[in-house]
Amino acid sequence: MNLSELHTNQEAVIVKIKGHSAFRKRIIEMGFVRGKKVKVVKNAPLKDPIEYKIMDYMVSLRRSEAALVEVVSKEEAKKMASVPYEGTITDEVLRESALERRKIINVALVGNPNCGKTTLFNYASGAREHVGNYSGVTIDAKEGTFKHNGYTFNIVDLPGTYSLSAYSPEEIYVRRHIIEKAPDIVINVIDSSNLERNLLLTTQLIDMDIKVIVALNMYDELKKKGDTFNHKKLGNMLGINFVPTVSSKRQGIDLLFDTAIEIYEDISVNKRRVSINYGSVLENAIDRLQSEIFPDFDLPKDISPRYIALKMLEEDKVFCANLLPNGALPQLQAKNKPIIKKVETDLGDDCETLITDAKYGFIAGALKQTYQESPKVRIRKSEILDTFITHKLFGFPIFFFFMWLMFQSTFTLGQYPMDLIERGVEGLMNLMTNILPAGPFKDLLVNGIISGMGGVVVFLPNILILFFFISFMEDTGYMARAAFIMDKLMHKMGLHGKSFIPLIMGFGCNVPAIMATRTIEDKNNRLITMLINPLMSCSARLPVYILFIGAFFPQHSGTILFGMYGMGIVLAILMARLFRKFLFKDKDVPFVMELPPYRMPTLQTTMRHMWNKGAQYLKKVGGIIMIASIIIWFLQTYPKNVEYTQPYDAQISALQIQQDQLQQDQLKYETNEDAARNVLQDDLQEQVEELKASKYTEQQKGSYIGRLGRFIEPTIRPLGFDWKMGISILSGVAAKEVVVSTMAVIYHRPGNTDKEDQSGLIGNLQASNNSEGEASFTPLVAISFLIFVLIYFPCIGVIATIRRESGTWKWALFTIFYTTALAWLMSFMVYQVGSLII
Repeated sequence: MNLSELHTNQEAVIVKIKGHSAFRKRIIEMGFVRGKKVKVVKNAPLKDPIEYKIMDYMVSLRRSEAALVEVVSKEEAKKMASVPYEGTITDEVLRESALERRKIINVALVGNPNCGKTTLFNYASGAREHVGNYSGVTIDAKEGTFKHNGYTFNIVDLPGTYSLSAYSPEEIYVRRHIIEKAPDIVINVIDSSNLERNLLLTTQLIDMDIKVIVALNMYDELKKKGDTFNHKKLGNMLGINFVPTVSSKRQGIDLLFDTAIEIYEDISVNKRRVSINYGSVLENAIDRLQSEIFPDFDLPKDISPRYIALKMLEEDKVFCANLLPNGALPQLQAKNKPIIKKVETDLGDDCETLITDAKYGFIAGALKQTYQESPKVRIRKSEILDTFITHKLFGFPIFFFFMWLMFQSTFTLGQYPMDLIERGVEGLMNLMTNILPAGPFKDLLVNGIISGMGGVVVFLPNILILFFFISFMEDTGYMARAAFIMDKLMHKMGLHGKSFIPLIMGFGCNVPAIMATRTIEDKNNRLITMLINPLMSCSARLPVYILFIGAFFPQHSGTILFGMYGMGIVLAILMARLFRKFLFKDKDVPFVMELPPYRMPTLQTTMRHMWNKGAQYLKKVGGIIMIASIIIWFLQTYPKNVEYTQPYDAQISALQIQQDQLQQDQLKYETNEDAARNVLQDDLQEQVEELKASKYTEQQKGSYIGRLGRFIEPTIRPLGFDWKMGISILSGVAAKEVVVSTMAVIYHRPGNTDKEDQSGLIGNLQASNNSEGEASFTPLVAISFLIFVLIYFPCIGVIATIRRESGTWKWALFTIFYTTALAWLMSFMVYQVGSLII
């Protein structure tokens, strides 16, 4: 708890002092030293300030200052005890509790995109976050906990960002986290092969006056180039510890966290605080703000006054918005205006540019004394590969070949394990059918749960193969090149290349892909990318594609699958163009994106990412899909009292009596009429199966799900769909995999024992007939259905993510309506035009 939370006469022991170093130094000089007991004497009449007793004398602190002092009270010490503590909490027990609490260190990982920050996080915390070789992989804060040398580290992996300005949502998010959460240590992970650009973020952390360690990640690449870097000298110049690391090989990590402990306990050699000198004109402006203007305002105590002055000079609106309470900000800005005007008049440029230039000048000067590039000119492998992969003629064919290879492999390689799993599911269904007594439970288990879940789980190998390819392209750095070569096309559709990566990520899952749009600085580009992302075929649609392609287009499986994904891309381009023309008319922003060096990912990393996605798929199968299968089974099975158009049971019984009589005659008389009897026997059996199928169809029509399906059937009949397809489409609103599980339940044919007809769901779809006795599915209907599934209503998770990322329900609801309307229109055109031609 914080010191400000204590009540009058309550005692506690100080654990740590938070805030910037100048505040920590002042508060410690007043006697607020860790391990010391402090007592609340009284509050002022207006509850602020508060008088405390420490070291036998009285000290007053404002409540905002006391909130930056973490303490352990006697009540907390009782809760922290390993066994219930009934006696009096002595000062010694209280100090021991404070010492135990003090050994918890909160760490934030901050760094440029693609600097290896998440790799370090994964190794340190044991987490399994995805590591990709392009910006925007970490799109939210990831938390982990681990122990090291008797200390507990709570570590947060923040989104990658190039600076702490207000240019993108990531920058705002990271800066807000550092200010509001006040981590004990910030580990600035930098790419050692690109020091000058990465150190800009370091200088901004220096301005914040917080405890910082620099992890020189990928240090092996710097040495491999033959460069020399005296990181200890640079650390002494900046007052910051630099620790070389190679996160992918787990080198230097222990030393990094040993150093974190030293910094935390204030026993590090580099304790000297350094401020970047911005030149006499800017420094005079900073001093004027701090000494003449800030004392008149109640500014936050947890932010360095120097950092506030810099942000005021830069006129950072996002930072300043909540700087002062009670509407006092306009007064502060009015006093700040003349100072800004003088600086810009004297130096001939805006303050933000001047401050950034000064930072780069500081970095250049520091590196000139500590870093020397190898005189040997080396041609990087990345440059050689880029001559082909980003070539204006070869780039697109290579990209489309990789895409086609991915989809072809997904189908062909996945077919073998898919067949094995399908046979296993059928074997389990047969086993349960034979050992369980007839009744509702058996019907639910076999025809509901196993049939529904089994119909989806068979596609797990295809999902794993797809994610293997996506992960490999991300990890190698090829995705960034794909964005580069697609920039001109993206620009023509009103976006830029940076939007391409979230779209490609949509092949995996639309939810993280939409979250990845945070890396797009321009708000309009970000919104357009969100709105068209659901048109990208996510892995949840893949089971539907594979099911229908396997049933109706087995000879052209890879090409059809590639075509479905390609159609999603084309539609996304067209819709983005329309949105840019009619909804978002603001001018485009320039394309700026890092092209990271190619790196060969480890097989372990790629396989781990692949399996993590597969595990998510299985979790969905065991959760939402199982529940959906049960619901669909119930709606399909009940009510039982359906009125049939004819007495099916009596007719089936009469035919079965005739079959029995024929069998008895065949056993009794051995004549030349056996062949005729066999023909008659087969004819009777066929009539029985037809009656059973007719009865089952009428039972389905009369069930709850049949009534719902027939209610919506008029709206989907022009698309070539019947009511069963309509129900499958409705169920896909929860998750697109549920389309398959619903079909597995609805199209299941009970009592079918003909071995050559036991071909699973694919066979059931091929054999399905409508009420007129015609085939429910033709290749044209299958294509129409696939197009509808590609485009229509995204799943609930996508809608919720669009709502969260856009900040309003308006765009989420718009996505629902426009995708569903577009799906109906496209399927209508394909089916009606196709019917005229065929």
